[in-house]
Amino acid sequence: MQVDIEGLPDDAPELRLSALLDQYRELREKRLENETKSKQASAGLLIIGLQQRLLSSIEAFARTLRVHRATVQRQWDKAQRESSDDPSVHPAQLTLLSSSVDRDDDRATLSEDELQAEEDAQFEAASAASAITSGQERAAELFAQEQELLEQMTDVAETHRGRPDARIRKLFDWIRENMCPDLPKAGEQPSEPAAWNDTRVIIFTEWEATKRYLEQQIGAAIEHTDRASQRIAIFHGPTPLDKREEIKRAFNAPPSKHPVRFLIATDAAREGLNLQAHCWNLFHFDVPWNPSRMEQRNGRIDRKLQPKDDVYCHYFVYKQRPEDRILRVLVRKTETIKQELGSLSQVIDARLTKSMKQGIRRRDIERLESEIESADLDAEHKQTVEDELEAARDRQDALRRQIDRLRTLLDNSQKSIGLSQDQFRSTISCALELVGAEGLAPLPAAEQTDGPERCHFPALDQRDGADPTWADTMDTLRAPRRRKQKPWEWRRTSPIRPVVFEDAAMDEDVVHLHLEHRIVQRLLGRFRAQGFVHHDLSRACLAQSHDAIPRVILLGRLALYGPGAARLHEQLIAVTARWTDPKIRTEPLTPYARDTEAKTMSLLDGAFASAAGLVISDVVLKQLQESAAGDVKELLDHLQTRGEQYAEDAKGKLVARGQAEAKAMREILQNQTKHIKATAAKYEQGDPTQRKFGFAKDELRQLEANQRWWAKRLAMIDEELETEPARIREIYDVKATRIEPVGLVYLWPVTG
Repeated sequence: MQVDIEGLPDDAPELRLSALLDQYRELREKRLENETKSKQASAGLLIIGLQQRLLSSIEAFARTLRVHRATVQRQWDKAQRESSDDPSVHPAQLTLLSSSVDRDDDRATLSEDELQAEEDAQFEAASAASAITSGQERAAELFAQEQELLEQMTDVAETHRGRPDARIRKLFDWIRENMCPDLPKAGEQPSEPAAWNDTRVIIFTEWEATKRYLEQQIGAAIEHTDRASQRIAIFHGPTPLDKREEIKRAFNAPPSKHPVRFLIATDAAREGLNLQAHCWNLFHFDVPWNPSRMEQRNGRIDRKLQPKDDVYCHYFVYKQRPEDRILRVLVRKTETIKQELGSLSQVIDARLTKSMKQGIRRRDIERLESEIESADLDAEHKQTVEDELEAARDRQDALRRQIDRLRTLLDNSQKSIGLSQDQFRSTISCALELVGAEGLAPLPAAEQTDGPERCHFPALDQRDGADPTWADTMDTLRAPRRRKQKPWEWRRTSPIRPVVFEDAAMDEDVVHLHLEHRIVQRLLGRFRAQGFVHHDLSRACLAQSHDAIPRVILLGRLALYGPGAARLHEQLIAVTARWTDPKIRTEPLTPYARDTEAKTMSLLDGAFASAAGLVISDVVLKQLQESAAGDVKELLDHLQTRGEQYAEDAKGKLVARGQAEAKAMREILQNQTKHIKATAAKYEQGDPTQRKFGFAKDELRQLEANQRWWAKRLAMIDEELETEPARIREIYDVKATRIEPVGLVYLWPVTG
């Protein structure tokens, strides 16, 4: 979304400095026109660096201009006093002049001061290399004109560097309209702190100096608002990993739970961060000249799981500044390509980056504008773009097929497990009661959201006489611990988060419980272990149904064990029968056929669901208590037979699973062999001296270590191809089978 800035006076610093810098560039190119290509390239990079920083902020420009001016004057004075060696420098050594540090760069973790020192050193080197020229008489005249322009730029930049520019004023208007309606204007002192709504915004810049400028300007503007000191977060190269995670959690937390409203970020945050949970506004304070960077920045909020239908990525355009015509067409081109192709083509991205490589000369504005507009019409690269698109389509089709396979796997898993979310929740609630805690309870309506129902989970580690080992387990339900926060303080001040049993949008306010969750594993283990621990009837129960016939169900557990007593399979089995009074029973209980058994189990489910109104006479209870032992005895052989049938079926499935996993392991090892051999081959082709050209000593040592490891790993894989598949098949080899009764259920007619 373009934010236009117009109606500025002609002497506005942003306009005047751009005009002066363009004049300065023309003079320098004229002075250096007979110099070496290397010196001209270094001088060009220097001007591009100054221009990029000026288009970012006067603060960033002033800082670099001061270094450049001092170096140029020092080198010129030295050349006039004595004959001096040409302080040439290769342009490849000046990477920080026209590009910020990528997150993969070794310098990404340097402190601000260290990175600034490195940047200053490169500007000094480039300035020194282009300060001296061979034709002294003509050069002195041009140099004097350059110095006059430098002085004018310095006066303007130093005068305005700490003041809010036109973009800052536009940004404050937007904040007042969308985030803080009562945001005080400059010089105002409100009677009470202005309140914030829930809107959040990310502001991107490419340069550290502009980042500091934004932090200072926004910090001063919101000083008299509610919780002002907690509203701004900073994400840049030197931000430590634990602090980055803390910032990400804070920015993705509901605005009602965390006060942060601004994230000021350099391009260290343009990749690998999901920040869309509660943010749909982003500002490019400066427009990156590499189009893919802008696309990556937008991707922080314009992505899947964004809860809003629309996201707004803003950028500023000075309509009176010619250079902004190029920035505007660059953004438009990036947006057009994304709409047409889905993402930025690598070929077109490279062409746009190449177009911007020489910076923005005012005399070349129309040519550069046309070149960017037609970046995708070059027939030479048309086939390459088509190949890219075809590859992208193939990847999308493969992804769709994978999603379809995963859906089938999920459906099969759900059928295999046979556990619904309601049953899962009831089981966890029952397990909580078994450990002496209250069961799950839904949160009040005011605390619910549009997503899955949220339930209160009891703090099992904070009850009187609680088992201390629950503390570590319960930590999985607390909000993540803040950096440097003491564990004991964290546990004392961090409440247990609500739990849900369905997939929810990314929200750290709740915990999604699933079968593999640590809490669930422990509670289910306790639930499964419950047996004859209270009295003889602890595993027998009575339920009522509206069916006219009394029924009995003997429940059993089938367990299959592999090597080392590892549990390979476990399932509940049931034998159902019509119950008759032993006093009139003429033959043992006989199990139902499959259809009648299915009806009985359905009646049992309905009885458990409506067990609240159970009323059974003492006579019936006594009758069933006296009958229970005999009923179990009469049905036990049938349970054993049923269990053996299920066991044989389960063993067959385990064998098939072992064979499938053994085959998959063999394929993994074979693919690993191919990958290692292909990687090793890249460094084994051609002359050994040429193969190692360009590597630093530490890189060569690492490469040699890698080569030794590749050879060792290939030998290991040859052995693993024989041993690993056999080991996996052995894992699924059943060593023991156990069938045992675990419960007796009577279904008694309501009318009886």
